[in-house]
Amino acid sequence: MSVSDDRPPRGQPVVIAAEDPTSPDAQRCLQAYFDELDRRFDGGFDAGRSIPATVDDLVEPAGLLLLARVGGQPVGAGAVKFHGRGPAELKRMWVSSDARGLGIGRSLLTELEARAREHGATAARLETNRSLTEAIRLYRSAGYVEVPAFNDEPYAHHWFEKDLSTPSLRPQVSNGT
Repeated sequence: MSVSDDRPPRGQPVVIAAEDPTSPDAQRCLQAYFDELDRRFDGGFDAGRSIPATVDDLVEPAGLLLLARVGGQPVGAGAVKFHGRGPAELKRMWVSSDARGLGIGRSLLTELEARAREHGATAARLETNRSLTEAIRLYRSAGYVEVPAFNDEPYAHHWFEKDLSTPSLRPQVSNGT
């Protein structure tokens, strides 16, 4: 399932903003994310077996969900669960196949890190599946290092962490706030 029907035109601004996880756009993005995992993972994907990121986990003060839009159309999502000064958990990173290659994933990742830092996190953690090679490349290029497993996510093959104690520059996008 694609959230947008056409590839977003280059040069249009990317707007990244917090979104109510129950909104229709958020639900479409999350469903597209789950559908893609089901297609790409060996043996498919069952959200009920995965570590949850519930609606309550994705609203402040517990966390938040960000959507990326181009031309008003949602083309990406990412979430973060806050744990005070402990590592924040990045979840549900997804960019529509129609919008890949435009830097949206990196922009979402940078904004999620900034939001985690603002909430007191000193590190960010995430896990991912070996089939998501583009995501693994992105995380490594953004300074994430592979660490031993820190949870029992059944679909994960790689666990990553990044030190957030040194602020990084946010991308030149509107964050909607």
